Amino acid sequence: MLIDNNIFKMLACLISAFIIVWISIPSIVRVAKAKHLFDEPEERSSHKTNTPILGGLAIFAGFTLSANLWIDSEQFRGFQYIMAATVVLFFIGVKDDILVTAPLTKLAGQLIAALIIVLLGDLRLTSLHGFFGINEINYYWSIVITILTIIVIINGFNFIDGVDGLSASIGIITTGAFGYWFFLINEFQYVILAISLAGSLLAFFIYNVFGDRNKIFMGDTGSLIIGLLLSVMVIHFNEVNIDKSLAYAIYPAPAVSFGVLIIPLFDTIRVMFIRLFTGKPLYGADKNHLHHQLLELGLNHRQVTMIMSIGNVLFIYMVFSLSFISIRRLLLIILIAALLLSYVPPFLLYLKKKKTGK
Repeated sequence: MLIDNNIFKMLACLISAFIIVWISIPSIVRVAKAKHLFDEPEERSSHKTNTPILGGLAIFAGFTLSANLWIDSEQFRGFQYIMAATVVLFFIGVKDDILVTAPLTKLAGQLIAALIIVLLGDLRLTSLHGFFGINEINYYWSIVITILTIIVIINGFNFIDGVDGLSASIGIITTGAFGYWFFLINEFQYVILAISLAGSLLAFFIYNVFGDRNKIFMGDTGSLIIGLLLSVMVIHFNEVNIDKSLAYAIYPAPAVSFGVLIIPLFDTIRVMFIRLFTGKPLYGADKNHLHHQLLELGLNHRQVTMIMSIGNVLFIYMVFSLSFISIRRLLLIILIAALLLSYVPPFLLYLKKKKTGK
C-alpha cells in the first residue's frame, strides 16, 4: 500500500509540475511580447528572431508548487532552506533576464544561496570518499568545498544555455539519473524533488524546442534554478554514499557525480581554461562552448541538443557501470574520454575550413 501511495505521489507530482508550466508559458509569452521582454539576436546569438526569455518563471512556478504540494517537509531535512535559496536565485535571474545583472552581482547572489543551503540547511559535503587518501573533511573545509561545488554546478548550467532545449534536456537527464538512484534506496523525498524539476523542464522543453507562437527561452532564471537543485542532489548523493554497506552504494561517488554532470561541468572547465590562457575575462562571452562549435559545423539546434544529450546518457551509463573501481581511476577515465571527445568538433571544423578554404 505504501508503494502504491508513493507511486501515486510521484505521478501526481510529475503531472502537476508539467501542467503548471504548460498553462503558464502562453501567458508569460503574451506579457513578454506586450512589454518587449525579448532576447534580441546579436553577433554571439544562435537564434535569429526576438524570443521571450522569461521561461524560468514558469519553471520556478512548476517546481516550487509541485515540490511544496508533494514533499513531506518533516521528513526532508533542510527543505525550507533549499526553497529559500531557490527564491534568492529566482529574483537574481529575473533581474538579469529583464535588466542584465553585473557578473559579480550574480555571483554574490549565488554565494548567498549557497550559504543558505550550507550554513542554515546544514547540507554539506563531509567526505571525499578516499580521494587523495582523504575521507572525512573538517567542518570549515566542508563549507568551502560545498559552496564551490554549488557555484560551479550553477554556472555550468548557466553557460550551456545557448541552444534550444540543451539546458532543459541535460537537466531532465541528470535529474532522472539521480532521481532513479534515490528511488532505488527509498529516499522518497529526494525522488519528489527530482520529479518536480523534471516535470517542469519537460513542459518547458516542448515549448522551447517545438514551439512556434509560444516559443520561449528559460533565461538565467531557469538555468540558475536547475544548477542549484542539481547541486543539492549531488551533495545528498555523495553524503548517502558515505555508508558503503548501503544497498546500491556507489563507491566512487564524487567521480560518478562528475560523470553524470559531464556536459555542464567539463564544458565549463574547458572554456574557463581557454579564457584563462588567452587572457580573456572568465565571465566574458565567446563561442568556445561545445554547442557553438557543433553549430559551426552546420548542425541545427535540435541536432546539437540530441548529440549532446545522447553523449550525456552514455557517460551516465559508463560511470554507473564502472562504479566498482576507485575514484582516481574512474575520474581519469572520465577526463580522458571527455577530453578526446571535446577535440572532435574542433577537428571536424578544421577539416571543413580546410576543404572550403575559409
